[in-house]
Amino acid sequence: MTDVELINRLEERSRSHSDRVVRIVGVVGMDAFELLIFRGFSSSTTHATALDPDVSVLPEGTILKNAELLWGPMRPGEECVLIKTASPAELLAQANW
Repeated sequence: MTDVELINRLEERSRSHSDRVVRIVGVVGMDAFELLIFRGFSSSTTHATALDPDVSVLPEGTILKNAELLWGPMRPGEECVLIKTASPAELLAQANW
């Protein structure tokens, strides 16, 4: 499965879990990368995100590293991590969202 397909599947799962936020971190070249998925939509907090839903939210050369499932909606300073994984694919495999 490609990273784009993985993001699409996480978006799909998040649609039916409106009280959960997925945070994925990685790198683009030498720059940190962070992506949030909430209620079926993805947005990067570190890089520009196209308004066109058919354009990938992953910049060219993105390497995804870790993922977290958080209680949503998120509030600054009050994050509640439900699941922390070594990879986004492991988060997708988690049955207990």
